[in-house]
Amino acid sequence: MLEVIWSLAAFIITLGVLVTFHEFGHFWVARKCGIKVLTFSVGFGKPIWQRQGKDGTTYQVSRIPLGGYVRMLDERVDEVSVEDQPYSFNSKPVWQRAAVVAAGPVANFILAIVVLWFMFLLGVPSVKPVIGNVTPNSVAAQVELTTPSEIIAVNGQRTDDWQQVNLAFAGALGDAEAQLTVRDAQQRERTLTLDINDWRLGDEQVPTFVALGFEPFQPAVFTELAYIEENSPAARAGLREGDKIVAFDGTLMDSWSQIRDAIMAAPAADITLTVERQGVTEQLAVTLGAREFDGQRYGYLGVEPTREAYPDDYRFVQQYGIVDGLVKGAERTWSLMVLSVKMIGKLLTGTVSVTNLSGPVAIAEGAGVSASYGLVYFLGFLALISVNLGIINLLPLPMLDGGHLVFLAIEGARKKAVSERVQEISYRIGGALIFALMVIAISNDVLRLLR
Repeated sequence: MLEVIWSLAAFIITLGVLVTFHEFGHFWVARKCGIKVLTFSVGFGKPIWQRQGKDGTTYQVSRIPLGGYVRMLDERVDEVSVEDQPYSFNSKPVWQRAAVVAAGPVANFILAIVVLWFMFLLGVPSVKPVIGNVTPNSVAAQVELTTPSEIIAVNGQRTDDWQQVNLAFAGALGDAEAQLTVRDAQQRERTLTLDINDWRLGDEQVPTFVALGFEPFQPAVFTELAYIEENSPAARAGLREGDKIVAFDGTLMDSWSQIRDAIMAAPAADITLTVERQGVTEQLAVTLGAREFDGQRYGYLGVEPTREAYPDDYRFVQQYGIVDGLVKGAERTWSLMVLSVKMIGKLLTGTVSVTNLSGPVAIAEGAGVSASYGLVYFLGFLALISVNLGIINLLPLPMLDGGHLVFLAIEGARKKAVSERVQEISYRIGGALIFALMVIAISNDVLRLLR
C-alpha cells in the first residue's frame, strides 16, 4: 500500500511539474504577444484552488491532474468588447499565434535541459557498460566477444553507461546492422558488426541490450550465506550466516544459480539442505515458502548469498561543472528528442510493437521507482517524460499543438483560415485517434499488472 501511495505521489508531482511548465510556455508567449489570458489551469474539471491575479488572469488547480490548459480571449468563442479586440488570440498575425502554440512543447524541452543540467551538477552514480556474459543463440552471440568487454560506442554514439547503451540500440531498431565498439580487458578496441535485420522489440519489458543477448557484468556469487531473513523458512530451519549450501535434496550444488533455480522450482515443498558449517557437514529439513510473481508460484527460502565486491574501476560518477553540465544537459535532451521521433516512426511501421506503449499506470510506476532510487534518478526520469510530452504534443494531430500548427501553416500559405467546419471534423477525428491510443496504452498497463 505504501508503494502505491509513493508512486501516486511521485506521479502527481511529475505530471504537475510537466503540465505547469508546458502551460506556462503558452501563457508567457501569449502575454508577450499582447494576448489577454483568461484562465491558467493545472488540471481539468472543477477547481480545488483558485485565485484572481492582478493581471486579470484566473489561476487555478483543478481536480483531474491529467493535463491543463491556458484559456485566451478569442472572438470565436467569447463575446469581446471593441476595446479588447486587439488583445484576442484570433486578432494576432499567424506567426504570433504559431509562437504561442509552439511555446508549450518548447517549454518542455527547456525544462528537460535545465533538469538534466541540475542532475549532472549533482552527479549521477553510474556503472560502466561491461559485458559479463552473452546469451547463447542470441543476436549478440553471432560475434565473438571476450568477456569482460566494455561497450564504448554503438553506431559511433558514445556509451558511458548501460542507459546510453539501451537508448543507442533503441535508436538502431529497424536497421539492418549495428556497429558495436568494445574494449576488452587488455584495453584493445574492436568494432564489430551485429546483424539486427530480423531483430524486433516485442512486448517484453526488458532493456534492448538484454533482448539482444548482452548480460551486464555481475560480481561472483558464492554458495555461502551472508544474510538470513527473520521469520523466514531459512530462519525457522536453523540456517545461519556463514553456512555453505552443499546439496539440495541430495543433489550436489556447485553454484548459487543452481541453488536459486532449485529453490524457485519447489514452492512450499519439504526439502533437505546439506550445509557445511565450520568444517562440519549437516543436513537440515526445510519447508520452503511460496511467493507469486506474474501469475506463477515460486519457492522462497529467505537468504542472501555472499558476493564479491563490485570492482571500483567499473563505477564512476557523471558530474560536470556549470558550463559543461549545461552543454551535457542540452546534448542529452537532443538525443532524447531524436530517439522519441524515431520510436514514434518505428511504432507506425511496426518495428516496435504497440504493446510497448505505456499509460499513466506505467508512468506512475516509473516515477515511484526512480524517486525511490534518489533525486538524480528522478530528475532523469522527469526529463525523459518532459521530452516525450513535448514531442507527442508536436504530432500533427488535431487537438494537439502540432495539429494547431498545421492549420496555422495552411492559413499562412493560403492567406485564409481553414474553415471552422473542416477544423471541427478534424478535431473529432484527432480526438478519436488520441482516445484510441490512450485505450491501448491503459490496456497495456492493465495487462502488465495482471501478468
